[in-house]
Amino acid sequence: MHTVFTPENFNTIPWKNGLGHTTELAISEGGNLDDFDWRLSIASVVNDGDFSNFSGYQRNLVLIDGEGLTLEHRNGDIDELTNLLDIARFDGSSKTHGCLINGAIKDFNIMTNQLSFSPEVNCYIEQQGVTIELLADNLLFAYSLTDNMIVNTSENEDCTVPVGHLIKYQPTPPLPSNHLSVITITGKNMIIIELIPIHIKK
Repeated sequence: MHTVFTPENFNTIPWKNGLGHTTELAISEGGNLDDFDWRLSIASVVNDGDFSNFSGYQRNLVLIDGEGLTLEHRNGDIDELTNLLDIARFDGSSKTHGCLINGAIKDFNIMTNQLSFSPEVNCYIEQQGVTIELLADNLLFAYSLTDNMIVNTSENEDCTVPVGHLIKYQPTPPLPSNHLSVITITGKNMIIIELIPIHIKK
């Protein structure tokens, strides 16, 4: 089962620290800025500054426009994002400062609750087909910066996703948890995200 989120459905939301705005592409059902399982967004960064505190969340940040950004984390780690689709992965509780390299940038953000989902984020610059085997309770998202994407699935839910749109795919229930769906996404300058549920024993 797939859902395509269009730019008309995206929401503009202030940053938690009030220093800017982000375009929210999609968020888990019932989620809000302070409590969600997963959230995908695009932010414009026009000045150096501190990142919002997202304690309890994992962050994946992808450079999608501009000449680069350096992330300085309080623990001493440094992420240099200088090429298109470079990725930084860091804890949302990290005290992180962003320094622009040469002017404003845009980044694509994937945030996941550390108790709910484990994210796998991969980027593909060259034109190609990427095949994913998806378990029944996993979620798959894809977004292209520059071109339409062609999505083919083993459930015959094939579709074309226009540039700048976000597709969410999850195998149609009910299915056994070990069921594998095969999805092929063809395009370039793509961000492909798989969210794997974390099952915590109580």
